[in-house]
Amino acid sequence: MGARGIAEVVESKSSKFPKGSLVVASTNWSEYNVLNEAACSPVQQVGDLSPTHFLGALGLTGLTAYYGLQVVRAGPDDVVVVSGAAGATGSMVVQIAKHMLGCKKVIGIAGTDDKCKWVESLGADACLNYKSSSFKEELKKATEGFVQVYFDNVGGEILDLMLGRMARFGRVAACGAISGYNNTSDAYGIKNWFEVITQRIEIRGFIVLDAGAKIPQLVSELTQAYKDGKLKIGAENETVMPTNFEGVPQTWMKLFSGANTGKLVTKLA
Repeated sequence: MGARGIAEVVESKSSKFPKGSLVVASTNWSEYNVLNEAACSPVQQVGDLSPTHFLGALGLTGLTAYYGLQVVRAGPDDVVVVSGAAGATGSMVVQIAKHMLGCKKVIGIAGTDDKCKWVESLGADACLNYKSSSFKEELKKATEGFVQVYFDNVGGEILDLMLGRMARFGRVAACGAISGYNNTSDAYGIKNWFEVITQRIEIRGFIVLDAGAKIPQLVSELTQAYKDGKLKIGAENETVMPTNFEGVPQTWMKLFSGANTGKLVTKLA
């Protein structure tokens, strides 16, 4: 089973990665792995940040947020809504949209009041608790002028609601659909699909690896934005779970119960 991780180089024939270096690579689930240097990226020391952030905020997660916003051409004239806003990708979307791209208004959607407060502390103009009984009314009020960009991490009913809140020629970045990943039956059916036609909505699915040769430059820009104080990255951006190998599936299931804030990182004990 594939997996990316942070690993220490224990033996090396590479001048780029001498013994003792930390690298990000496709380590998979093995104690040792032999890799070509081209398959590895260095883990930089950025202030006092934990190296694990190069799996999250400064790794593929942050890249997913940044590249996804580029895919739908988010900019200063846009109102942006982000679902899963307290998650690893969503929390970076909020910050990048507000502080790097200068979007006019950023609205987050998360699952608890505490998570919403954290999302607002990252720069969201508002964050709505989708478990609140008044969520639909609050969403309608918050998006009264309609929305140019929706960054979708969850799919399902929230995507359906957002299709009814998009401005004409609005753009949807289809990043994830976690609300339905474990459904074996009764998948939520989109009821507002006709809005895509009448409002000429653009829905764009993407995978971060599509960024290809741009990835090193995007990582550099994210790292510089952190150094410039535009991005808040710290302990709240990740949930590191010490786990023995047999416990990995149980740890990963926390993703579906909302038990984590930011990136869920498995630290093999």
